[in-house]
Amino acid sequence: MIEFCTLGTGGTLPLPERALSSLYIRVNGHAMLVDCGEGTQVGIRRLGWGFRCLDGLVLTHFHGDHCTGIVGLLLSLDKAGRDETFHIYGPVGLKRIIEGLCIVAPQLRYPVQLHEIPAGGREFELIGLQIRAFPVDHGGIPCFGYRFRLDRRPEFDPEKARALGVPVRDWKRLQDGEPVRCGLKKIHPEDVSGRARKGITFVYCTDTRPCETLSRFTKETDLCILEGMYGSEDKRPQALKNHHMMFSEAAEIAAAAGTGALLLTHFSTSVESPEDELDSARTIFEKTFAASDGLTVTMRYPKDTEAAWISLC
Repeated sequence: MIEFCTLGTGGTLPLPERALSSLYIRVNGHAMLVDCGEGTQVGIRRLGWGFRCLDGLVLTHFHGDHCTGIVGLLLSLDKAGRDETFHIYGPVGLKRIIEGLCIVAPQLRYPVQLHEIPAGGREFELIGLQIRAFPVDHGGIPCFGYRFRLDRRPEFDPEKARALGVPVRDWKRLQDGEPVRCGLKKIHPEDVSGRARKGITFVYCTDTRPCETLSRFTKETDLCILEGMYGSEDKRPQALKNHHMMFSEAAEIAAAAGTGALLLTHFSTSVESPEDELDSARTIFEKTFAASDGLTVTMRYPKDTEAAWISLC
């Protein structure tokens, strides 16, 4: 199961009811953030999921609406008593950005480890998620979208366990991924595995024009969280000039990808009510929704070949 919350859904400038970009993701008691715009720590306190469980942060790029909340976040983690390493991933130049922001927070009680992602992207693991950073088109500046995958162990095969002589009392340990001893033999979880089971996959991407990499990495996903910077068609020239996406363009990508649902975020200040402008997207991809600050989403493992179960509240 994956839970996440759109802490901030604004682009460029904050509004009283719309903070800047940040996504809080929680898996099995561990958590991470994607982007950390101004006001992120306020959104975390309002959410109530906590600071101590945050193990890392991934940044899409270094525009202020995505990273000016970092120093406040790091100070809040310090006040929460964190002593474990905190990991930050982002484009090349990350070290310079974090060092500059942290001039006002020079003494943290915990280590911060920085991971610069090369221009072509890379795959890494954080909080049990396999994460693929892929480059997108935001007008020539380094910018990444992220594809997240929560894998699932294959089915447990009791017939294989019986054939190997594994006592029933040890089955749960094997199901939990632990090896067990059976006489002189060591039995591994893969020794008693049955058919493969589908995991959960979603993409988070803001600040881009439609591009080949975005189309490629949104395929075979359960959910796409994409920017809808502008809804009204008369804003298309601004979308082209500033390298952002329209609601309709995000919907076209979702439809072509065959994803389970589309959640729009990163709205311009000119979009007063995203819900009122959804028709331009829903005529293209029906399962389109608008995020709002504090929206929580739960994704559960699918059954067999079905899509993952998604709940928004």
